Amino acid sequence: MTLPATDTSRAPLPVALCEALSARLGERFSTSLAMREHHGRDESLYDPLPPDAVAFANDQDDIVAILRLCHQHRVPVIPYGSGSSLEGHLLAVNGGLSLDVSRMDQVIDFVPEDLSITVQPGITRKALNEYLRASGLFFPIDPGADASIGGMCATRASGTNAVRYGTMRENVLALTAILADGRVVKTGSRAKKSSAGYDLARLFIGSEGTLGVISEITLKLHPQPEATCAAVCSFASVEGAVQTVIETIQLGIPVARAELVDALAIQAMNRYFKLTLHETPTLFLEFHGNEHSVAEQAASVQELADGNGGSGFQWATRQEERNRLWSARHNALFAFLQLKPGCRASSTDVCVPISRLAECVLGTQEDLRQSSLPAPIFGHVGDGNFHVCLLLDPNDPAEVAESERMNRLIVQRALAAGGTCSGEHGIGLHKIGYLLEEHGEVAVDVMRAIKHTLDPHNLMNPGKIFSFQA
Repeated sequence: MTLPATDTSRAPLPVALCEALSARLGERFSTSLAMREHHGRDESLYDPLPPDAVAFANDQDDIVAILRLCHQHRVPVIPYGSGSSLEGHLLAVNGGLSLDVSRMDQVIDFVPEDLSITVQPGITRKALNEYLRASGLFFPIDPGADASIGGMCATRASGTNAVRYGTMRENVLALTAILADGRVVKTGSRAKKSSAGYDLARLFIGSEGTLGVISEITLKLHPQPEATCAAVCSFASVEGAVQTVIETIQLGIPVARAELVDALAIQAMNRYFKLTLHETPTLFLEFHGNEHSVAEQAASVQELADGNGGSGFQWATRQEERNRLWSARHNALFAFLQLKPGCRASSTDVCVPISRLAECVLGTQEDLRQSSLPAPIFGHVGDGNFHVCLLLDPNDPAEVAESERMNRLIVQRALAAGGTCSGEHGIGLHKIGYLLEEHGEVAVDVMRAIKHTLDPHNLMNPGKIFSFQA
């Protein structure tokens, strides 16, 4: 896929900077091609665009020192966590240094009485929940990939549990960020609420590394549910599936997960995971609570589903059964790729008011019927976020152009419905133009002004979210 215009005239890293970084970091500073290429790609369709060097931070002091040196020499810095972003966030369009925080993976402070934990940015969500397993608490944000907590903050991640537990925005109490010049900013507190000044923590959540490097995060935790029940229900139509979820939410039933998977996606998952689901629009549901409340929630939703053309409820109360269902849902991409062997996937992720979701999904399905690209649809139907996985050959210009055409139709329909161009993947490189369409020039100018105030030399992950002149 073609990259946006890049600075091809840039000079290599200054020798003095390399010497200073090497002196401080030793083998944790690398200019090897293999290391640079690894840090110059993400899960997007863009070709790799490596940084000029890679630095690994072990602690906050390392981050401060690295940013001060790069600021002194006017060298761009791209924060790096686990590399699972989807919109070109990690590509070094202006060269510079990839700052890898994956080794900063420790728990700093755990206060179970406050339902909070403070962690370094490199810890992944699975490692965090493994740490919490014996405490009776868990961190619910589940974007599918085993992403780093710092990266999840940077892209304002959400995922399958968001309908009940919210997104990263609602589950971060405080964070510490290091600005481009090395200054340390502490935001928020462990208190559950505050009216003390601007909400700077939320400024960094969703900033995609363009304002600073997150070095510590204090998270809100939740009690592990006493009982959990999962279910799969097939529907004659997308409208029936979506209407069931709308009615569920309107009645105040606290469903924990409500995932829509279309017929093509189910077909692919049956083949790949050896499942036997009906190949029609399907809801994957999960309920949390005590045994009585879970049974009551599930029965209520089944009744709603029956009234909307639902059938074939399959219950999974044993953990092994639930894991099998959700593993198939989380790893559905591998199944989708088998629909067109040798292809790559371009995934878009619009979000609309749930009252407009069925309309938008049906309109998208109609567009896809007229497209040459196979494209399963799935999404977090409880909060109106749906994904289209466009399967294409990235080396075929016609298929790339068709993928971009479909992406534009999907985004424009979502914006017309009062939605957003990205529910959870972020803007990165790919959706810069859509951000302007969604918010308008004035709002984007305000974003630029904030960026200019905190990073006047445009050193933090330049080229992402919006165009900017330092």
